[in-house]
Amino acid sequence: MSSPAERFAAAKARSRHQDLANFEASLSFPLDDFQKESCLAVADGHSVLVAAPTGAGKTIVGEYAVRHAVERGEKAFYTTPIKALSNQKFAELRRVYGEDRVGLLTGDTSINSEAQVVVMTTEVLRNMIYAASPTLATLGVVVLDEVHYLADRYRGSVWEEVIVHLDAKTAIIALSATVSNAEEFGAWLTEVRGDTRVIVSERRPVPLWPHVMVREGIFDLYAPGVDPLAPGPTPRLNPELEAITRRQRHESETRYRGRRPSKGGKRPQGRRAPPRFAVVDVLDRQALLPAIVFVFSRAGCEDAVDQVRASGLRLTSDEERARIAAIVDERCAGLPTEDLGALGFTHWRDHLEAGIAAHHAGMIPLFKEVVEELFAAGLIKVVYATETLALGVNMPARSVVLEKLVKWDGQAHQDLTAGEYTQLTGRAGRRGIDVEGHAVVVEHPGFDAAQLGRLASRRTYPLISSFQPSYNMTINLVGQSGVDKARELLELSFAQYQADQSVVGKARKARDLDATLAGFREAAQCDKGDFMEYAAMRERLNRLQKNASKASSRRRREATASMLAGLGRGDVVRVGGGKRAGLSVVVEPDGDTEAPRPTVVSTQGRSYRLAISELHHGVEPVGRVRVPKGFDHRDARARRELGQVVASAKNTFETPSSRRARGAGAGSGAEVEELRRRLASHPCHSCPDREDHARWAERHFRAQRDRDRVMGEISRATGSIAKVFDRRCDVLRELGYLDGEGGSTSVTRAGTTLRTLYSENDLVMAECLRTGVWKDLHPPALAATVSSLLYRGRREDDVRAPRVPGGPRGVLGLALAESQRVWSRIDDLQSAKGLPDLPAPHWGIVGPIHGWAQGKGLDAVLADTDIAPGDMVRWCKQVIDVLDQVAQSAPEQQVRERARTAIDAMRRGVVAY
Repeated sequence: MSSPAERFAAAKARSRHQDLANFEASLSFPLDDFQKESCLAVADGHSVLVAAPTGAGKTIVGEYAVRHAVERGEKAFYTTPIKALSNQKFAELRRVYGEDRVGLLTGDTSINSEAQVVVMTTEVLRNMIYAASPTLATLGVVVLDEVHYLADRYRGSVWEEVIVHLDAKTAIIALSATVSNAEEFGAWLTEVRGDTRVIVSERRPVPLWPHVMVREGIFDLYAPGVDPLAPGPTPRLNPELEAITRRQRHESETRYRGRRPSKGGKRPQGRRAPPRFAVVDVLDRQALLPAIVFVFSRAGCEDAVDQVRASGLRLTSDEERARIAAIVDERCAGLPTEDLGALGFTHWRDHLEAGIAAHHAGMIPLFKEVVEELFAAGLIKVVYATETLALGVNMPARSVVLEKLVKWDGQAHQDLTAGEYTQLTGRAGRRGIDVEGHAVVVEHPGFDAAQLGRLASRRTYPLISSFQPSYNMTINLVGQSGVDKARELLELSFAQYQADQSVVGKARKARDLDATLAGFREAAQCDKGDFMEYAAMRERLNRLQKNASKASSRRRREATASMLAGLGRGDVVRVGGGKRAGLSVVVEPDGDTEAPRPTVVSTQGRSYRLAISELHHGVEPVGRVRVPKGFDHRDARARRELGQVVASAKNTFETPSSRRARGAGAGSGAEVEELRRRLASHPCHSCPDREDHARWAERHFRAQRDRDRVMGEISRATGSIAKVFDRRCDVLRELGYLDGEGGSTSVTRAGTTLRTLYSENDLVMAECLRTGVWKDLHPPALAATVSSLLYRGRREDDVRAPRVPGGPRGVLGLALAESQRVWSRIDDLQSAKGLPDLPAPHWGIVGPIHGWAQGKGLDAVLADTDIAPGDMVRWCKQVIDVLDQVAQSAPEQQVRERARTAIDAMRRGVVAY
């Protein structure tokens, strides 16, 4: 029988967990083990990290954390990485707690912001922390949904800022996809937040079966007997599938040999993929719909929908079509009629009624929401989506289809990683509906079943910090805590934690190398004298001879630099080899004598900067052509025309010289001769075992170089984040945003402007405001200029030269040029401090933003552009967000008022809807 103390403790525990019992009773399903364990940790007052597969039900833990805080009379924040997720969660929580108790904050949207439960994007919470918002005083819990976003290259720092700077009394509930280093991340959370429970579940609630679709049908990826849930590192593949792929390769090789391709022709890559309508038809016949088909291109998504619809496939019944039409009409009733044409509304609706849809960032948010709603209701059967759909939006399917195992990352085609494969296929299998989910890879040119087998069996998704202190973060930390305290806080980042963890291994390696060095020295001992002394002279001689060769290379490099710096506009050069091989014409000279990078246009009409590092095969000036006055290398048509001029004149250019600069003879010089003399007279030189000893000595020197490298890595890793912070401070001091040195550093009046500017180009914006570059801009021009510091053009957007309203000498054109000069000055200053390049201004959306802020319709502003309506809406919202920051930060009242006017003018139509 238990003691009175034990009975009291048990009663207290029952009381403490009563709200958990009530919460579970409100659900239509029992909690899984990992959910129950996580919720118990929340009830006991711990911070919690939950890492579980997509669709496993992690958000249940977040929802319980919100309820637990509400019942204790505390505030709860639920943060998400994207606005679509915030909107989804906002609607869900309002259904539970009512409209009065739930708010929404997403940068451009503020609804009931002082509610007890507020859903927000993570950036909004970060901004509240820096602004010392009084709302945080009663904040009991913060749910960080999709916390693995902290690996995101552009936005990841925000999650670490929140985790490090939130008050210690606020519990953090971090929800993550399954990551392979969850324990490491949890250990860091414990270090910075105190006791944090780490709960990892690798069990998918619905088993996932991998398949391959070839023309012969759908085949299991693995051989019979292989467990797809635990296939092991080298699972056996389905022998039927292997036989088909072997036969394909043999047929392709036979056709290849029969064609006798020309020299340099590519070998066949296998059969073409089956038509998209055939893929859908097979899925439908095998009861594998609804499906999400991932296509790594927006245009590809739209093409796929058009192709399937054009084939005559219709996947819906009459009743379903009527329901779809009713939902679409109800949801889109408020859209301005004049915008429907630009949005392709009729075309889109016809596809939806057939049960087929696209989902990508080029669509306006409303259209994506309607697709999500119809798909969740089982009315849409096939969605063609880009990979952004895999990031959090709740759209599970019976099957996930991958058209390819490669994707374009903005610079090159890259193979999917195991983590990306896991994230994408994790959507397959609807909990409570499907017994199993299916991941189908469609046969395509270059398809390799063995590669897929390795990909599907490796469930690795490491969480790697991308944290870097920005200028805004730097100025806020200095303003709040001072330089010394700021550096201490930065040392708490996950990035520094991971660097320090790597130092532990590197220090161990350095110790091992010390022991190795001692062993090599002992093995090199010689009874005729000090062999290490003799070996050091041999090493020195080798180094001198190599340096002489490098000096020759350096002279060639200097000659190339001098030649590049001397090139003028219109000079034609011939690059000897590599990816830049061929003729190019200089359109923007660069007189920098050390590292010139003149801008050139190739005969193919491509523009790039000619860098010495890419000229291993040589470059020579061969002639001149006339470059038209006012030529703009950003204009694709102008580039192509100039490239054609160069190509047509190629027979008039000089033949490239075969002469090559000759360096000085390696090994010349007095020191080399002296070393040779001393080596010959050294007692060890005559040792019969000299070369045996020398081999051990060479190993010693190689190990010594390894040790020096490891020690350098340790030095660079230790305090690496704080070093970046110090360099940021140096830049801010030079520009007058910080004053003083070391512990006496303070934020100047100019620096206060930067504290409320949150953007990748935050310092450029602050400097434009401080120096009055934007002072005389009217509202549409101010909005357009702001857009140039936000916009990142997609490859397909860059085919036309951006149009600047008023021309390059107008008010807007001059402001854009001056903003670019400000950016260039700061970028140069950054480079001098060893900081990474700033993103360059881009004028690609200047015209459309200017037109929209003037009140023009969507049709008018998107005419003659390649900008998708969804992109236009997204960029408008980002511009509005920054204009709101400008309205708070600008030193002149006129600029603040014009920023607000621009916001009001832009927040209309599809942007406001």
